[in-house]
Amino acid sequence: MSILSSPNPHILYREIQAQNQSGSSGSGSLLPKSNGFGFDRSKSHEWKKSSPKRDFRTSAFWSELKPSAAVDMEPIQDCEQFDQILEKAKELSQPVLVDWMAAWCRKCIYLKPKLEKLAGEYDTRVKFYYVDVNNVPQALVKRGNISKMPTIQIWKDGEMKAEVIGGHKAWLVVEEVRIMIQNFI
Repeated sequence: MSILSSPNPHILYREIQAQNQSGSSGSGSLLPKSNGFGFDRSKSHEWKKSSPKRDFRTSAFWSELKPSAAVDMEPIQDCEQFDQILEKAKELSQPVLVDWMAAWCRKCIYLKPKLEKLAGEYDTRVKFYYVDVNNVPQALVKRGNISKMPTIQIWKDGEMKAEVIGGHKAWLVVEEVRIMIQNFI
């Protein structure tokens, strides 16, 4: 049998398995016994006996990629601090993302950890901040022109360039924010 002549890889696998089981004692086989899903069948009896609760842990095929760590967003407390942040970002020609939120807003609270994880992805290219609108002067809230929460804005060169108002599903908001960031990096 030629390996290249088999049109279907599953048939090839079955033929190799049949040869390994009938032709050798198993010590000379090149391929591990598998049930087709990447699990080793030769040790299947071990995980069945260990515990009734099965804990399957798999690793990615590309180990060099690691999940990004969440980066805490820094709070903005007043207008002077906001001006300093915008000036520093203008000097570095770096965009600034501001999450306008409130402690009583459920969607804001749910969205914040997801934005912190996104901040880990753009750690050196975009700086992430948040403003709790109930704990800052209303002049700062008016400056951001905030009417709904959560509102996520991207500021570049001292001006607000784009915003996403996050009244819908968190994963959709995060994707919209990701697209918004890509437009200004």
